[in-house]
Amino acid sequence: MLKLSVLDQSLARSTAEVPAALQETLQMARWCEQLGYQRFWVSEHHAFPSVAGSAPEVLLAALGAATRTIRLGSGGIMLPHYSAYKVAEVFALLANLYPDRIDLGVGRAPGADMSTAVALATDGRPKFERFPQLVDDLSRYLWDKQATPLVSPPPPADLPLWMLGSSADSAVLAAQRGLPYVLGLFINPQAETGLTRHYQRHFQPGKLQQKPYVMLALSVFCAEDEEQARALQLTYDLNLFRFFTGQSEGRSLAPHEALAYDLGFQERAFIASRDNSRAVGTPGQVREQVIRLAGEYHADEVMAVTNMYYFEDRKRSFQLLKEAFE
Repeated sequence: MLKLSVLDQSLARSTAEVPAALQETLQMARWCEQLGYQRFWVSEHHAFPSVAGSAPEVLLAALGAATRTIRLGSGGIMLPHYSAYKVAEVFALLANLYPDRIDLGVGRAPGADMSTAVALATDGRPKFERFPQLVDDLSRYLWDKQATPLVSPPPPADLPLWMLGSSADSAVLAAQRGLPYVLGLFINPQAETGLTRHYQRHFQPGKLQQKPYVMLALSVFCAEDEEQARALQLTYDLNLFRFFTGQSEGRSLAPHEALAYDLGFQERAFIASRDNSRAVGTPGQVREQVIRLAGEYHADEVMAVTNMYYFEDRKRSFQLLKEAFE
């Protein structure tokens, strides 16, 4: 049976509502645990006024205390910004706090614009070209008990390391290093199905992963009727477009504002470019679309990203999605 998980990005409706967005993330983790989801991950973004989740490792500590059984993880840590040793220490600590519940997902993307990436770099020089070496260093600190310096506290021997990405480079690296692979279809809606096929065909068994494993992260908008689901999806699309084009001013449009919005050619083209890579509609429609996409990308697990304006709409979407697969 297809496994279902959740990625929560702690979206705030405005900069004044960041505390509320973080509390909603904690509540959502408890809700998804109650519904029986496999795992609950949080993302890393910087200099995004409407995204509260800039430090997933901090949020994971709070999520661990707020839940009991669901797996928690980073989707992901943007490794080129940091020391591999420090990331190993942080996740070793988290894994000792919450045994058998922590996933470490890492990615190469900046999670921000380049000026912010420069600010994050300790020497002002982002290290994107060193990402493969950083992954190797991190793997050694996590799994090689003879590595120096020693990581303190000692990480559990089975702390999983996931490779995140939305392009060919990440698929190739995940296969070479023998890591489970997460394809961010919600980030790159045009990602080719050949990425996961390449990963599976060229996979070399790793320290913890003997077989290839693909998780597909995609947008899901599920509601009782299709019209409502489409309205929720339109609201997110417009807010994302307005952010990318510098029009948002730190505030998201509410659904009623999105429905009244005069869509131009650019907005329509942007929305259309994402339509075939997500699941929108009633529970039956969403189930069919999720199964189709999982099949096309040969996914073992689907991670739903449900960025809706209202918290209760998000809760209901996750409930309907889970019920559709039971």
